[in-house]
Amino acid sequence: MASLNGSPASPAALQALALTNYGHFTTMKVEDGGVRGLALHLARLVADCRAVFGAELDPEWVRECVRGEAGGRAGAFMVRVTVFDPELDLTAPDRAGRPGVLVTTRPAAGSADRPLPALPPLRVQRLPFHRDTPSVKHVALFGQLRLRRAARLAGFDDVLFAGADGLVSEGCTWNIGFVDGAGAVVWPEAEVLAGTTMRLLRAAGAGHVTAPVTDARLRSMRAAFATSTGLGVRALAAVDDIAFRADDPVIGALRESYAAVPLDRL
Repeated sequence: MASLNGSPASPAALQALALTNYGHFTTMKVEDGGVRGLALHLARLVADCRAVFGAELDPEWVRECVRGEAGGRAGAFMVRVTVFDPELDLTAPDRAGRPGVLVTTRPAAGSADRPLPALPPLRVQRLPFHRDTPSVKHVALFGQLRLRRAARLAGFDDVLFAGADGLVSEGCTWNIGFVDGAGAVVWPEAEVLAGTTMRLLRAAGAGHVTAPVTDARLRSMRAAFATSTGLGVRALAAVDDIAFRADDPVIGALRESYAAVPLDRL
């Protein structure tokens, strides 16, 4: 199902989004009517709407639209809120200024009181890439997905991006963190999209630092993990030929910390 501004989305509106691919979004996991970091998701949409459209977005209107599409449903599922202008003209994108709120849902496993076992660790391949406007969660995903495809065709589970300077930045649709030899959590110092899960973990825990992750520093880490709304906290088994400890106790503690974040009611 899909709704636009609280009503069923028309094929013409969805076609406009598909053909222009101009907009921004956030994805949240709803668990029995609640969302971890709901305020962060709404703040992201408001800030990105200013950046992408130069328009103000009412966060309470967004909540109402989400409730209309997802309210009253039990269990766990994913909700994506996409903000785009159905009237956007490719020849005059400067006139886009009336963005609408598209709400779509898809299944998700687990719930707040019935969490699933940890997902198997990922093996990822480093490839050079720098996202366009990395601070905005925009809908232009071609570059990222092209490299995810390349990594999977090469036998990996996913892709990890590194800049022209060789510094590690982020995964295709997730943030990456590391555990150093002393047990500190290290987040890459780079231009990245600051994910909601990463921000919640940093707010909830001590001993987190930010530092440039060079190849040498990467090889010195004892563990690595990915974070996103869909993944939660997922261990990495390897980056290229560099193996990590997937059962590191710090990663287990991070999972527990994330699970303990209270759910905000829609």
